[in-house]
Amino acid sequence: MKNVIETRQLSKKYKEFTALAPTNLTLEKGCIYGLVGRNGAGKTTLIKLLLGQAAPTTGEITLFGKTGRELASARRRVGAIVEHPAFYPNLTGRQNLEYYRIQKGITEKENVDKVLNEMGLNELADRKFKAYSLGNKQRLGLALALLGNPDLLILDEPINGFDPQGIIEIRKLLLELNQRRHITILISSHILAELENMITKVGFIDQGRLIEEMPMDELYQKCRSHIVLKVDQVEKAIAVMERDLGLSEYDVKSEGVIHVHADESFVPKISKVLNQADVDVLAIQEIGQSLEDYFVGLVGGVSHD
Repeated sequence: MKNVIETRQLSKKYKEFTALAPTNLTLEKGCIYGLVGRNGAGKTTLIKLLLGQAAPTTGEITLFGKTGRELASARRRVGAIVEHPAFYPNLTGRQNLEYYRIQKGITEKENVDKVLNEMGLNELADRKFKAYSLGNKQRLGLALALLGNPDLLILDEPINGFDPQGIIEIRKLLLELNQRRHITILISSHILAELENMITKVGFIDQGRLIEEMPMDELYQKCRSHIVLKVDQVEKAIAVMERDLGLSEYDVKSEGVIHVHADESFVPKISKVLNQADVDVLAIQEIGQSLEDYFVGLVGGVSHD
C-alpha cells in the first residue's frame, strides 16, 4: 500500500458557506505532509472530515486503502490532535492519559508512561492539568495522540504555544517518530517556516481550496535564486557562459531572456565575459524569493482571520 490518505472531490458546506471546496489530496506512506494556510482557510475542516468528526457534503475518503464502512476500523490506526484536546483540569497529566487509555480500549498500560517520557512530561505527570503551561498542554495532547501506537498522526496546529526552543524539540520528536517508528504525519500550520525543516510534501490551502501541493524539493527549486539576463544574441551568450563560467543550468525564455540558475555572485562575471565576447547585455538582475513569499504570492496578502 503506497498511499495512507486519499481524498476524491471531498467537500464540506454549511448551508451556503463552503468550508472546503472539492479536494483531491494524496498522502504517501512515510511522508510528513505540511498543510499550510491562514486561520480560517479550511485546514481544520479537512482534518475533521478525515477523522470522521464531520460528515462530508460530497466526495470520498480512503485511509490505508479502506473506504466507506471500513473507515471506522482504519481510523483506529490514527492518532490526532484537533484544536485543543479535551482534558480534565483537575486530573493530573497521568490520570488524563489513563482515562483515555481505558476509554479507547488500549490494553497496554505501559503506554502511558512511555508517551509521557517521549514528550518530556515525566516531572509534570502527577501535576494537575490546569497548572500546565500552554506548551505543556500541547505536549500532553501529542502524548494522547501517540497513546495507541498509531501508524498515522494528524496534527492540527500542534506547535501553537511553543517558544522557539520548544518548536525545535517538537520538530525533532516528530522527525524521530517518522524515521524510527515509520509513522506517517499530516501536520497543519499557518506559518510555513514552522514546518519547512521537517516536511517532505506541502499543500497550500486558502478559502477552502487546496490550491497547490508539491514535494518540498520542488518548492525549494521554485524558490531558489536565479539571474534574469536579457541579451541580443541568445545562442552565443549560452555558449560563452558554458565555456567560460561552467554555467549549464538555465532556461531560455522569449525575446532574448535567459534564466540562469546561479547566485548573485555571478552577475558581474556574466556581464564581463559577455561584453568581452561582443554580446550586448540589455538587462541583468538576480531574483529570488523565500518560501513564505511564495506562499503569500499564492494566497495574496490579506488575512482572512
